[in-house]
Amino acid sequence: MNEPSNNEPVLPTNSLERMFERLIWNSRLMILIPVVISIFSAFGVIFITAMDALILFGRIVSYADPNLTSELRSELRLEVLAQTVTVIDGFLLAAIMLIFAMGLYELFVSKINVAEGSSFAARLLHIESIDDLKDRLARVVLLILIVKFFQIALGLHYDTTQDLLYLAVGVALIGGALYLSSKH
Repeated sequence: MNEPSNNEPVLPTNSLERMFERLIWNSRLMILIPVVISIFSAFGVIFITAMDALILFGRIVSYADPNLTSELRSELRLEVLAQTVTVIDGFLLAAIMLIFAMGLYELFVSKINVAEGSSFAARLLHIESIDDLKDRLARVVLLILIVKFFQIALGLHYDTTQDLLYLAVGVALIGGALYLSSKH
């Protein structure tokens, strides 16, 4: 009998089995669909956010109008700050989409050969498992949530000490979340 030794891999002898294994292995290429969609989504989010930034720039220029009353200037300041936070939020979302696309591609399809040897790529693309990808995405999502918190906090009116206490508790929770999510 021709038994394989413990050191040799067992190779499929049946052509149907080889064909099935090839199908299973190549099914990983379906991940190209979410990769491409994520890249196009990132471009779309960047475009929309860039347009928002241009509109924001117009609002910033109007802030210099000497005819603005102090009340209108104060409202415009809050509006500009809130819109700035929205722009940051949009660009962070685009970054998530790109990290997600590159991570999926590297995990399921192939290394990105063009990025080989780049020190920047080593920092950005150091994704070796699904857990690495989830960890990286979770940190960016946390940043988006923090930005959203401050956007909402800018729009609130703090009339009582209890309102300020709630704000302080929110900031403390954000600090705790950042501490827990950092690698110490």
